[in-house]
Amino acid sequence: MSKGRIGNRAVVLGGSLGGILAARVLADFYAEVLVVDRDQVLGVSEPRRSTPHTIHAHALHARGHQVLEELFPGLTDGLVAAGIPTCDLAEMHWYLNARRLRAAHTGLLSVMAPRPVLEAHLRASVAALPNVTFLERHSILGVVASADRGRITGVRVAPGDGEDDLLLTADLVVDCTGRGSRTPVWLEELGYRRPEETTVKIGLAYTTRHYRPYPGMLDGIPSINQIAGPSHPRGAFFGKIGPDLVNLSLTGVLGDHPPTDPDAFLDFVRSLPVPQIYETVREAEPVNDPVSFRFPASVRRHYEKLTRFPERYLVLGDAVCSFNPVYGQGMSVAAMQAMALRDRLRLGVTPDAGEFFTEVSRIMTRRGRSPSAGTWTSPA
Repeated sequence: MSKGRIGNRAVVLGGSLGGILAARVLADFYAEVLVVDRDQVLGVSEPRRSTPHTIHAHALHARGHQVLEELFPGLTDGLVAAGIPTCDLAEMHWYLNARRLRAAHTGLLSVMAPRPVLEAHLRASVAALPNVTFLERHSILGVVASADRGRITGVRVAPGDGEDDLLLTADLVVDCTGRGSRTPVWLEELGYRRPEETTVKIGLAYTTRHYRPYPGMLDGIPSINQIAGPSHPRGAFFGKIGPDLVNLSLTGVLGDHPPTDPDAFLDFVRSLPVPQIYETVREAEPVNDPVSFRFPASVRRHYEKLTRFPERYLVLGDAVCSFNPVYGQGMSVAAMQAMALRDRLRLGVTPDAGEFFTEVSRIMTRRGRSPSAGTWTSPA
């Protein structure tokens, strides 16, 4: 069955990428879609309070890009028109164990938009749909269940202006609130088990600084990426991300964190096994101070293992699994999960949580496919 009305209202918790994609898919099947976020999100193309990590380098793998183009036709052309650089994924300069990989043409496009800019383009497209409304500056207080607690019937939210709490009734609620999702707590309060968690400690930190490009900077090289590994634990993602902006994100694991002091930041750059990065930025003009973000561990919540789960409630994106960001899997996996949601909706009934979580698990554990498929891996 193709598109068809399933219910009157769906509520999406969270207005970042996972929430945007969920809302886009749900809009084809529900008369009304509400997206709730505690921040102002419409028209925002800079990192915001709830997503400080978005200032750092982000990667959209090939499969994720394909999904976004399917859901948002013309997206890439629009980003290119706005000055966002693109290139073939394998034409970047990739370094593993301090050795550069041979360049090749794959036909897999990399769109090097800053995460907030990408989200702003997608969010504007979804907000323009006649049946989608963004409820900004509203805190999410918790889900509301039926008398027997077998079904989620809505969400209670608090406006930021101090007005009375609101009850948003819904035929389906989708949690896309990210790594800090409170679904495990809400389940326990309703008498359900919390999902098991798998945690992989990595002790990762990103420190990022932006620069103005100068004539000949990078000399036609789209990006230089030194991937951290056991023999060379310091890494970097360095490349142009806009018409007048170059990004340098340094990475360090297990406590070896890139500093935010400008001089120490440059010393860290000098220590990288790819001297070209230091030689390029040492005389470049920075546009901001170094900013750091710490990521202690990858966490996966095994909703697929639960034998009981309330009806009309789903969890998607980083709220299910937050990947090691070095591998750039998060956005592509969220996109694939959104397509799995669309597949369930096309059956013409409210998605069954168990079946959906089983498919989400398959997406994250699929073997024998390219990294863009979102394999659940841990660092070497």
